[in-house]
Formats: sequence, structure tokens, C-alpha cells
Amino acid sequence: MENSNLEKKERALRRIKELKGFYVHLTVYIVINSFISVNKVIRNMYNGETFDEAFFDFGTFAVWFFWGIGLAFHAMKVFSYNPFFGKDWEERQIKKYMEQEEKDFKKYL
Repeated sequence: MENSNLEKKERALRRIKELKGFYVHLTVYIVINSFISVNKVIRNMYNGETFDEAFFDFGTFAVWFFWGIGLAFHAMKVFSYNPFFGKDWEERQIKKYMEQEEKDFKKYL
């Protein structure tokens, strides 16, 4: 009984560590990208561009976009979201291989 509780506690601690890692990643993403964006807009405006030209420049949002892709994959891992190989996919594959194995077994009888 005590061993089971210890395993549950270890799983909970591992889960908390994953969540904490994701939230740290999210915080760093927001802080660093905000700094980069504000800095880029100020520099571009100093060089004679209007606010709209400086703000809507692709370079301003490129880091947000590409780092955001990595952040999205991190979130998918932490929150156990897998649209490609989810539980339904696993169940279909198990059923498929069990049926194939049964078919092959009957074939040799």
C-alpha cells in the first residue's frame, strides 16, 4: 500500500515538474518576445518608419511565430494532446493487428 502511494507521489511530482517547465517556457516566451518586439518597433520608428510600418513588419513577429510553434509542441506534450496518435488511433491499431493475427491463425488450421 505504501509503495503504491509512493509511486503516485512520484508521478504527481513528475507531472508538476512538467507543468512548471511549460509555464516557465511560456513566461520566457512572452517576456523575451515582448522585449524584442518593442525594441524592434522603437528602432524602426527611430529610423523614420511610421508606427504601422514598424509594428506590422514580418521581422517583428517572426520570432513570435517560430518560437510559438515550439511552444505549441511543448504544450501538446505536457497536456497529453496528440491529434495524430491518440487513444482512438491506438485502439484501431490494436483491433487491426488482433484481427490480422486471428485471421493468420485460422489460415494455418
